[in-house]
Amino acid sequence: MAAGQNQRNRKNDPMLTKTGKPRLGPLNVEQLNKLLEASNKPKQKDKIRREISRRPMLVAAPSVT
Repeated sequence: MAAGQNQRNRKNDPMLTKTGKPRLGPLNVEQLNKLLEASNKPKQKDKIRREISRRPMLVAAPSVT
């Protein structure tokens, strides 16, 4: 069960897995950084850091004039 909820009353949350863990795939880097700051669990922080490092860094293209 996800986060101690009754199966009959459970609303499906697309941002959580069946066991209540957060899905990191659809989040952008800013959202991942915010989640990293709010997290208290070392295992979860490592998972978020790994996901951030997997994402390509956004670099602004130089303007040509």
